[in-house]
Amino acid sequence: MTDIRLLVLDIDGTIAGHANEVTEGVKAAIAEVQAQGIQVAIATGRMYRSAVRFHQAVQSQLPLLSYQGALIKDPVSGQVYRHTPLTRDYTLALLAELATLEAAEQLSIHLYIDDQLHVRQILPDTREYAERSGVDPIAVGDLATYLQQQAAIETTKLLALSPDPTVVTDLLTRLKQLYAPEDLYLTQSVATFFEATHPLSNKGAGVQYLAEELLDLKPDQVMTVGDNFNDYEMIRYAGIGVAMGDAPAGVKAIADWVAPSVESDGVAAAIEQFLLSA
Repeated sequence: MTDIRLLVLDIDGTIAGHANEVTEGVKAAIAEVQAQGIQVAIATGRMYRSAVRFHQAVQSQLPLLSYQGALIKDPVSGQVYRHTPLTRDYTLALLAELATLEAAEQLSIHLYIDDQLHVRQILPDTREYAERSGVDPIAVGDLATYLQQQAAIETTKLLALSPDPTVVTDLLTRLKQLYAPEDLYLTQSVATFFEATHPLSNKGAGVQYLAEELLDLKPDQVMTVGDNFNDYEMIRYAGIGVAMGDAPAGVKAIADWVAPSVESDGVAAAIEQFLLSA
């Protein structure tokens, strides 16, 4: 048996598949782990308000890591443990870089402010995203103008989505050449999503904060499970890092184990492999 005391799970592609729900098999495996005294946390790129129902579904007693860890908040007490938003200068610089693609409608740009989704206009892909997330987008017109008129607001995360994965891949490659990791954290959570957060706002840093600062644990007492590039840092951080079967090759390459796919209850298999086996 391992000495794992904390299990951290991604949502989309990990505990939630096409149905956008946690299956009974995964819930049962998580409950069995919790009965052994292992704590379970959620770390997601999702908005906090969109992630809370998954936090409740797995009956987590820990703070919820949302927006890649940019907002760490306890849904029960409402306490905010950490909020690391983008700086205004970097947000405006990113919006300027993305403006041409947005104008050509190759991108739909989302700004997350005060746990609300702000967009220039509501395009079909934004509507689909909002429906899956269970949120109502707010159309504010030009996003840079809106930011400049609202001096006190802070942007927790910027997301740009396109139905064409090559647009997102090319964008990520170009912007990683412009901005160093200490300036911005740039990633993909799925092939069609480009995401930008504060450099300390990645799941690896978030899990490290939860484990070491709040729970007084070491990395070898942590197990993480994720399915995409925004899970890379937390998979690499943990004593046991698991990639889902649908993960990109670059994520699988750094994992200690590759689980079956989300539709095959891969998280339940990972739990059985490392936490429940005799």
